[in-house]
Amino acid sequence: MIRTNLSTRPFYNEGAVRSWLTILAIVAVAATMFNGSRVLRYSRSDTALATQASRDEARATEVRATAATLRTSVDTKQVDAASVDARQANDLIDRRTFSWTELFNRLETTLPPEVRITSVRPSLDRDRRIMLMMTVLARGVDDVNEFMERLEATGAFVNLLSREERITDSGQLVAALECEYVHPAPEQVKP
Repeated sequence: MIRTNLSTRPFYNEGAVRSWLTILAIVAVAATMFNGSRVLRYSRSDTALATQASRDEARATEVRATAATLRTSVDTKQVDAASVDARQANDLIDRRTFSWTELFNRLETTLPPEVRITSVRPSLDRDRRIMLMMTVLARGVDDVNEFMERLEATGAFVNLLSREERITDSGQLVAALECEYVHPAPEQVKP
């Protein structure tokens, strides 16, 4: 067996090496072109966004200046006067929408035979809820409790409390009741 190379020029597999180098060069060129196109695209986008941001900042500065000018031109006395007028108008509207007839009809249907109402005072609290103060005259505590239970059962009277109770010289119970009057009652709200 011959162990020596008899060729004048030894054989190297240069074709495979050239193929791999060519493929590597093509990939490098493609990646370079892709990266270059992205750099151009992002630089254009960055320029457009920077221009838009500077326009927005200029507009914001202009709007702040206009707002400051408007704030200095507002007369706080006029605003306070308008606020008072609005409160008065709301009070008039609330009084107009409050129905005494409806209230007394509700009280009449819930009143037990042994209880008499001696006074009713509606008022508005800070949250514009109608609060009722009622003074009732009854034979005893059970009659007042029955009246309170009937009122709460309607759904039109909530948070019902007895603020004060005293016995008169004739032996009758006088109770001061307080509650919120929900107008209209929840079961009467129509969809």
